[in-house]
Amino acid sequence: MTMLLRSRQQRELMPKTLEGQITMEKTPSYFVTREAPARISAMSRDTKLIVVVRDPVTRAISDYTQTLSKKPDIPSFESLTFKNRTTGLIDTSWSAIQIGIYAKHLDNWLQYFPMDQILFVSGERLISDPAGELGRVQDFLGLKRIITDKHFYFNQTKGFPCLKKAEGSSKPHCLGKTKGRTHPNIDPEVVQRLRDFYRPFNMKFYQMTGRFFGWDD
Repeated sequence: MTMLLRSRQQRELMPKTLEGQITMEKTPSYFVTREAPARISAMSRDTKLIVVVRDPVTRAISDYTQTLSKKPDIPSFESLTFKNRTTGLIDTSWSAIQIGIYAKHLDNWLQYFPMDQILFVSGERLISDPAGELGRVQDFLGLKRIITDKHFYFNQTKGFPCLKKAEGSSKPHCLGKTKGRTHPNIDPEVVQRLRDFYRPFNMKFYQMTGRFFGWDD
């Protein structure tokens, strides 16, 4: 009963969609929220799911950088990474680390949705080849490939592509100030420990998705 009520409430939050239109909703925490797959499945089993993933080590450092910008007095990345640095035991209870264990989260989603309803988008390729990666998104949604290379330019200051012209505007559009922050220098040994930690989870994720993301190169 609770699930049905939540399902109804979720539908009411969505904008009305005409036949032939696609409604999209974005919430970064869905993929790692234990209850999300069941709730979304109860709302609509035909929902197509798109998940943007990036190198979990870089993602953890980026997560820390965002928090650091709001709370400059937080402990160092190195101290938060380990339960015990001497033994090298990674603290998987820290959300910045936990989120990057993609295979674990995907296991939860596959209990409610088949893999062909889930598209994993490479965060790295969104930077190196935005049109190509968005082409995969358009194909997945059954849309004509309208977005192409001509819609983007590379912003050297931010370090990632921006739209040459946003819809309804004559001006270029880039992601806001919270994106593209310079990461702090992290002890290379800690970075390597994290790479070793994530490697088996990454390999399982590659096998599950049928796509090699190249995070272990």
